[in-house]
Amino acid sequence: MDKHQQFVEFKAHLLNDDKPSLYFKKLAATGLLAHTYPFTLLSELQKVEQEPEHHPEGNVWEHTLLVVDLAAEVRHVSENPRAFMWAALLHDFGKFPTTRVRRGKLTAYNHDKHGARLAADFLEEFTNDAEFISQVSQLVRWHMQILYVVKHLPFADIDRMLSQVPTPYFFPFPNPRVQGHGWIQALKPRPYSTS
Repeated sequence: MDKHQQFVEFKAHLLNDDKPSLYFKKLAATGLLAHTYPFTLLSELQKVEQEPEHHPEGNVWEHTLLVVDLAAEVRHVSENPRAFMWAALLHDFGKFPTTRVRRGKLTAYNHDKHGARLAADFLEEFTNDAEFISQVSQLVRWHMQILYVVKHLPFADIDRMLSQVPTPYFFPFPNPRVQGHGWIQALKPRPYSTS
């Protein structure tokens, strides 16, 4: 299967599966992700460990699989399930180039900004739909904002976020797996035509 067909298959699983992680786990086991660009960007997530205090599920790949399954539970609420689900899959692309040990802890400063660029690079391999790419990229770029606001961190920039991705939606999950993360968010992208 060529990479464009694979992209279509990704989209089908992201938009239709109750647990898209099952498909992605099987796909990773085939080795495709490790050998074909840009899927290698997903494979690299398996190599990135995270601070266990904040991510008991494990490395960035395991976290991503958890997020896509949780996102699938609420994608029907999103105004744009396609952008929402792709952003869930690509949201931590920036952790591969940014994760470092600082003061004895694993950190990934600015992974949201790096991730936005990498998510756009990934999608540009498959589509020239600039509006879709921008929507996904902006969701990735701003996915950390709620944490910055809640923790009163100086990185919070709600006005700028709302100028790029209006009206955030916050989905509370009663699932205890998510309570360990404290939150998960989906941002309502600008409406666009699918014609």
